[in-house]
Amino acid sequence: MSKLIKVVNKEVGGAFTADTYTQVADDAALPEGPVLVSLARFEREREALLARNTPVGVLLQSDQSPEKLGDDVTRLSLVALDFPKFRDGRAFSWARMLRTRLGFTGEIRAVGDFLYDQINYQHRVGFDAWAVPDTFRLEDFARALAEMTNVYQPSADGRKTIRELRAGR
Repeated sequence: MSKLIKVVNKEVGGAFTADTYTQVADDAALPEGPVLVSLARFEREREALLARNTPVGVLLQSDQSPEKLGDDVTRLSLVALDFPKFRDGRAFSWARMLRTRLGFTGEIRAVGDFLYDQINYQHRVGFDAWAVPDTFRLEDFARALAEMTNVYQPSADGRKTIRELRAGR
């Protein structure tokens, strides 16, 4: 039995929002409306998916670089990045690459096994939506984003690092 996935989206004030995308298995028929498909299905059915004139998202596993999307990245409205284990940090790199190198302006969604402690940095590298369990509270999300007032790592958000602040830059 599946449960409704709540998506926290900072662009709508950090509120729980309905997930408008239907995640579609590789062998299932495409429903009407926005869809989220695997990279394999996207590569196999690229033309048909993009011709649907409805939002398309791609779910990337942690070992799948967003560079595999090529120029089509600008035609997607969602890239969901999977955290298979909380200690697998490749999705952090993929999100930053999507925002800085590939110029992706759509939604980057964190899915899978990530920790509360990772949300702040996920946001800094470009995530703007999170699929969270039903037990997750909005207060936790707001607290996670506000906990780090000074940062050491440069990132996609343009915040000055502690080193830059000390140097007066």
